Amino acid sequence: MESRTAERNRLLKLLETGNIKLASMMSDVFGVSGRLMLRALLEGRAQPSEMAHLAKGQLRQKVEELELALDGRLENHHRFLLSLQLHRLDRVESDLAQLDARIDEALAPYQEQCQRLQQIPGVGRVQAAVLVAELGTDMRVFHSAKHAAAWAGVCPGNNESAGKQRGTPVRKGNMHLRTALVEAAVAASRKKGSYLRDKFHRLRARRGPKRAAMAIVHKILIAAYHILSDNAAYRDLGDTYLDRLEKRRITHGLVRRLERLGYEVTIGPKVA
Repeated sequence: MESRTAERNRLLKLLETGNIKLASMMSDVFGVSGRLMLRALLEGRAQPSEMAHLAKGQLRQKVEELELALDGRLENHHRFLLSLQLHRLDRVESDLAQLDARIDEALAPYQEQCQRLQQIPGVGRVQAAVLVAELGTDMRVFHSAKHAAAWAGVCPGNNESAGKQRGTPVRKGNMHLRTALVEAAVAASRKKGSYLRDKFHRLRARRGPKRAAMAIVHKILIAAYHILSDNAAYRDLGDTYLDRLEKRRITHGLVRRLERLGYEVTIGPKVA
C-alpha cells in the first residue's frame, strides 16, 4: 500500500508539471472518473471539454471546473512517463489483490471473530485482520483487558517518584497493532451517533487530538478484548451516554451537598 501511494504521488506530480490540476477538483483521482480521464490524457486526442464529460455521478456537477483543470499541456515525454506510471500502478494493485486473497484465505477460520470486530466503529476489514493476527483470538493468554492494553502499548506509561505521578507518553508495544488501532480511532471519530465519536471530541477539547485519539485506541482494544473473550457482539452506548452520565453525577453531587447541610431531598421529574 505504501508503494501504491508513492506511485500515485509521482503520477500526480507529473500531471502538475503539465499544468493538469485534477487533484484540486477530485477527492480521488484514481476512481472510475479519474481513470477514464487519465486514459484520455494518455491517448492525447480528446479536448478538455470532452474529457470533463467523462465524469460520473456527483462529479458531473463540476464539469466546467474540470474542463479548466484539464486544460494543460502534456508533451510526448509526459505521456511516455504517464504510461509507465499507470503500468506500474496497475502492477502494484494486481499484487495487492493477490495479497488480499492470501490474507482472506488465512483468515477463513476466523471469519466469525472478524465480523464481530467490524461491529466496532472505525474497525474495518484491515483492522479486524490485524487484531486477529497480532492479538490472537484466545484471550486467556492475558490476565485481563488491562494487561492486553499494556502489551499492545496503548496505555500510559508508569513514571512515579516520591509518590508523585509524572506525565509520560504511551509505553512501547506492538507497532503493527497500534498503527491499525490508531487508524480505527481516527475513523471512529467521524462515525456519527456513536459513543466513541462523542468521547473523542470531548477529550480533544481538553487534551488535544493526539491524546484523544490514543484514548479511543485504548477503548477500541478493550472492546475487542471482550468481544473475543466472551464471544459477544459489540453494543454501542450511543452519543448521549456521556450526557446522561454527567447529568446523574451532577444530580447526585448536589443531593449529597444538600444532605450534608441537613436537608432531606426528594427528586422528581418536572411537571410539563
